[in-house]
Amino acid sequence: MTSDEEPSTSDTAKVPVLVAALLGVLALLAALAAGHLVAGFVGGNASPYLAVGNGAIDLTPVELKDYAVRTFGTYDKLVLLLGMAVVMVLVSAAAGVASRRSVVPGAVVIAVFGVVGIVAVAARPDLTAVAVLAPIASLLAGVGVFAWLRRLFHTKAKAKAEQEEGPSRRSVLLAGAGVVVGAGAAGAAGQVLAGARDAASSRANVGALVPARTAPAIPADADFAKLGTPPFLTPNKDFYRVDTALSVPQVRTEDWRLRIHGMVDRELTCDYADIRDRPLVERTITMTCVSNEVGGPYVSTANFVGVDLADLLTEAGVRPGAEQLFSTSVDGWTAGTPVAAALDRGRGAMLAIGMNGEPLPVEHGFPARLVVPGLYGYVSATKWVVELEITTWAARRAYWLDRGWAERAPIKTQSRIDFPKGFETLPAGKVRLGGVAWAQHTGVAAVEVRLNRGPWQEAMLSKEVNADTWRMWWHEFDVPAGSHQISCRATDKSGQVQTGERRGTVPDGATGLHTISFTTR
Repeated sequence: MTSDEEPSTSDTAKVPVLVAALLGVLALLAALAAGHLVAGFVGGNASPYLAVGNGAIDLTPVELKDYAVRTFGTYDKLVLLLGMAVVMVLVSAAAGVASRRSVVPGAVVIAVFGVVGIVAVAARPDLTAVAVLAPIASLLAGVGVFAWLRRLFHTKAKAKAEQEEGPSRRSVLLAGAGVVVGAGAAGAAGQVLAGARDAASSRANVGALVPARTAPAIPADADFAKLGTPPFLTPNKDFYRVDTALSVPQVRTEDWRLRIHGMVDRELTCDYADIRDRPLVERTITMTCVSNEVGGPYVSTANFVGVDLADLLTEAGVRPGAEQLFSTSVDGWTAGTPVAAALDRGRGAMLAIGMNGEPLPVEHGFPARLVVPGLYGYVSATKWVVELEITTWAARRAYWLDRGWAERAPIKTQSRIDFPKGFETLPAGKVRLGGVAWAQHTGVAAVEVRLNRGPWQEAMLSKEVNADTWRMWWHEFDVPAGSHQISCRATDKSGQVQTGERRGTVPDGATGLHTISFTTR
């Protein structure tokens, strides 16, 4: 073969491994930035990165979700996003290395990413068909930038082999830097566009929510915060948050509508003004997540302001045979609440629009959410609620029912030790311990504690606010030096003593006695 017949350097020259990996990662950045930019126009959740993350949450086995909540708490979503980022970077780098001779392997991997993004966006119930423009833009940008960077590198390589003037090494590096800067600018622009439609400004314009019926004042002895218990009312910033929303839904009051339909005499559609203009009621309610382990943190108390759910449902006219209030969030999440609980005026179920003297925080459901005392949140506390369907249990299955959780979920009687902390070292002698107990909609009658499996002793209880809220407790022991264990248990007003049988959270809430170890010297 003569030199004239040798293959073109641009077609055969291998890209160095590190350069090839970098080209793959740069293409990924361009793809994600382009998708995020277009999502700023068509809906924040259309960002392929977020859409795939939301899809991953929906497909994750319930045991793994429960583990993530237990292990990472409110950071579980951040861990998921970071994990996705690491995987995508590694796969993109590997795709770049596999494309050292040909653009095809990398282009195929980017196309697969794009198709996954399109499917994830198309499956989102809160997005319209136009939202698929975001993952399509991501796919085109990724393939285009990858092919362009490779072509630029090979043009330089060919020119060097033929001793001709071509793109310099500096120009190739500048092209890569340009991709990084461009991706950053596009991503930032997408974030700004999405932020222009966020709910914060809408919430700020709501103003004061003045209830026609206020909750009774919280007595001074409703907590033992000076001793180490939580304050009776949980500040909004500290109120627990457990949900499936990877990005907090942004719903403005001017866009929000609540549709009530199904087994009703007349379908209702309410806007925010319709709800706000009704006589508002304020109630003090403790809420608990079913994911709360024994001794866990996912229990909080707030003053909620809203309207009686029973009033709305009665206005619609619930037909005989209705069993389930099937509620839907703006992001497609669903919950099923017993109709009987929603209609029970003694229970006080609410469509809440305020929390602790201000409009609902965005992350806690603004503009409106459900609050049904006495039931775990996954069957009673739909945030960003936009639809209420009166139906039967057989006709509709809510989000968590298909993932192994129970249909009905009354909150179990529980108690928790807040001080001392586990494995803490304290001076020997008088040791004060304390914590909280809850038995929503039944009420806490007593809390008992024991030291080193000795006899149960009754603790001092705080003033009861109502049967739907927690109660604080404290007790003192004379403790000699050494290693010790303390346990607590609550008794509700029906006479039921908290069980010592240890069970996990699935399918309807954890049971067992909270026990900690500590040392005195």
